[in-house]
Amino acid sequence: MRVLWLWSLALCAVPAWAAHGYALWDDLKYPPGFKAFDYVNADAPKGGELHLVSNLRYSTFDKYNPFTIKGSAPAYLAGMLFDTLLAGSMDETASGYGLLAEDVSVAPDRLSATFKLRPEARFHDGSPVEAADVKHSYQTLIGPYATPSYKTLLDEVEGADVLDARTIRYRFKKPNRELPLVVGGLPVFSRKWGMENGKAKPFDQVVMDIPIGSGPYKIGPVRFGKDITYVRDPSYWARDLGVKRGTGNFDRITIKIYKDNTARLEALKAGEFDMMSFYSAGDWARRVNGKRFDKGELVKYEFAHKQPSGFQSYVLNSRRERLKDPRVREALGLALDYDWMNRQLFYGGYPRVKDLFGNTDCAAEGTPSVEERALLEPWRDKIPDSTFGPMVVPPTTEGPDHSLRNNLRRAQQLLKEAGWEYRDGALRNAKGEAMELEYLDSREGGVRTVSPWARNLEKLGITLKFASVDFALYQQRLDKFEFDITTINFPGTHNPGQQLADIFGSKAAKTESSGNFMGVSSPAVDALVADIVRADTKAELLPACRALDRVIMHSHYLIPQWTLTVHRIAYNAWRLAHKAPMPPYAGGEDWVMSTWWARKP
Repeated sequence: MRVLWLWSLALCAVPAWAAHGYALWDDLKYPPGFKAFDYVNADAPKGGELHLVSNLRYSTFDKYNPFTIKGSAPAYLAGMLFDTLLAGSMDETASGYGLLAEDVSVAPDRLSATFKLRPEARFHDGSPVEAADVKHSYQTLIGPYATPSYKTLLDEVEGADVLDARTIRYRFKKPNRELPLVVGGLPVFSRKWGMENGKAKPFDQVVMDIPIGSGPYKIGPVRFGKDITYVRDPSYWARDLGVKRGTGNFDRITIKIYKDNTARLEALKAGEFDMMSFYSAGDWARRVNGKRFDKGELVKYEFAHKQPSGFQSYVLNSRRERLKDPRVREALGLALDYDWMNRQLFYGGYPRVKDLFGNTDCAAEGTPSVEERALLEPWRDKIPDSTFGPMVVPPTTEGPDHSLRNNLRRAQQLLKEAGWEYRDGALRNAKGEAMELEYLDSREGGVRTVSPWARNLEKLGITLKFASVDFALYQQRLDKFEFDITTINFPGTHNPGQQLADIFGSKAAKTESSGNFMGVSSPAVDALVADIVRADTKAELLPACRALDRVIMHSHYLIPQWTLTVHRIAYNAWRLAHKAPMPPYAGGEDWVMSTWWARKP
């Protein structure tokens, strides 16, 4: 899921194009034959080793296949081992440049895109990357054994044709500005991967088979439960291309695994790894210190970025009977005193998420525009009446006109309207059933932020139980939508498109392992997602995005949490070097792994 979002952030298409890359709305920043991206050191030395900590919540891995449903793959594996037809840049919001493909062209009717592969492109086993491998990768990813997010993302792809050994054409069911770059961002792997005695195994049985990719790194030494090392391929076929020059500079990148945050932080202080991103405001404010920081060996720095805010939220599973009514969901949000949490728990370090498209042009504000109303009006009886009024704003307790007490009174009224009243020591429905909900998490530390909310819900007669389970069970329950409430960090995008169908689409709501955790099943939402996907210009895209933003937020499927406008990174300044400034649309760890380099001892 996270990999799909990262690909679709930077890769989107414009119609009737034939060039070395794509730009969604404007011209490409970089011309044909460009030497390197501006944000890299094109002459960065190769060598040295980078030690990182895994960014994943599970504490081990049991497969090398990152594309199948079951099991856990090592952190960062897909991006390190598998190249794509097109590669995005970190200083543009909507561009992609030829990587495996030397050029790409889109038909005038926008019903197909053709990619010509570079003759020098090679897999790790030395075999050429061919159009048949591209087709095989696509067909595998939409098959029964791959994560269903791919099938949703590629729902409007009709098929792929091998025109010759180096030419692949994707056919589309309908004109779609996004699809040429979506397929351009798919991982490509060798059709030999998973072969046994000359016969291909079912993809779900390709578990510990060493991947045959074409990326800059291969799998090196592995200690299960402790670490995995990716080893740079000195013969990497794309090392001199403009999209790759100055990247992949470390000879070895070792990803270490720690079972809890405390052990991870103490390991950083002890010098066991070189860089760590921080998402805990308490750690960043109070515990990122020690002798190595005092000496200047370790440095903590906040790198400002222009990334979309995303919409990290408490997710309310509307499939559950108690959470079907939007008035109940709104009432739960009114009981969350975020302003108190930010002061007392977060050291004032987190702005609150407000909607789906924060820090982008897609965010809805004020009342709907004429264009937005035109998209919403056909669905008036299918969406909340409030959608046609001012954009919903998360409740606050700041200022003289706002208080938790007032918010709880409003919540009490909404619950009463939905058929829930306080009696016999609990909030009960007409059947006498008490309002009891479970918050599912795989981290015991999560109780710290949920407890204040639970205490406020108690005042309404609602019991919110905190259930901490191991990550494997947590993932299994999420895949099967067996939860009431949990937290999901949905990454944002400047260029929303087909990926929204996986998060909000009706088909995804019925598909296990999809991203539609909320259970959104609405013809209005499906239509608005289709409008977004079909948009040819920003003038068409923005009203559709903003209309979708209004419908989802006014339906209260999500209770917005918090975001960061900086990457908080602690790193070893004696061992690592980088080019400043950070590109505006970079992810912190991805930027470090791909563009930093080792200082000479």
